[in-house]
Amino acid sequence: MKSLYVFTEKSICRLSVLSGTRPYCDTMNEFAIVTKDLTKSYKDVVALENLNLSVRQGEIFGLLGHNGAGKTTTVNLLTTLLVPTSGTVEIEGVDSSKSAKDIRKLIGYLPENVQLYNNMTTMENLRFFANLSGLKKPEARIKEVLDYLNFNSHYNKRIGTFSKGMRQRVGIAQAILHNPSVLFLDEPTSGLDPEGVRQLRDVIIRLNADLGVTIFMNTHLLSEVTKTCSSIGILKGGKLAYQNSMNSTLAEFPDQDSLEDIYLSIETAD
Repeated sequence: MKSLYVFTEKSICRLSVLSGTRPYCDTMNEFAIVTKDLTKSYKDVVALENLNLSVRQGEIFGLLGHNGAGKTTTVNLLTTLLVPTSGTVEIEGVDSSKSAKDIRKLIGYLPENVQLYNNMTTMENLRFFANLSGLKKPEARIKEVLDYLNFNSHYNKRIGTFSKGMRQRVGIAQAILHNPSVLFLDEPTSGLDPEGVRQLRDVIIRLNADLGVTIFMNTHLLSEVTKTCSSIGILKGGKLAYQNSMNSTLAEFPDQDSLEDIYLSIETAD
């Protein structure tokens, strides 16, 4: 894996040579993700209210919150799977209300329960996803991604024989086949054993470090957030209750022993 980074005063252009060139060049945007007054309602139920969130280029951002706080709704809005009731989403400066199709070219997405075809092999599944992404003759790219994820030995094995951790690895592969600049992970460690959690953490950190991919993840596993994320946000009742860098968060609450204690103090505050 090689990456070339070229920095100028008002531009950040990245070229990945994992498989030729990576079609990404941002000329103005400091932030990879920006929401303005983002709201989603279902009749009388407000799932997300006036979310104003900014995630910088190259961050690993962790979104925290209890079940029902609005985390999955947020990810579904950011990935254009849901249409907001009001407010806006911008990914790499692209407004989702004006060009959702263009946003889908910029992002990768791993849902909590990735849908794979159990009777098909790893290669067959990834070829299917590559075709959906518009990749032509994707075999070489698939092999390179599997090699990067240390998964080439499972190239011709059927998905139905895989553990949850192995399925997540294939899910990550499908999410990065088209070289996205922003990767969304919805509860990526859910159901994984400790070894699977460690392996997935290593993959997330490597993707960010090697390719500069901005990563946005929902998770309940606060110990992993501490080890992985450079910044966090906390949702409470569909509203953003807190956002800061990880270092600033830990410094802001010196009397708390862990991120779990910090999270609970914010969650239980009036």
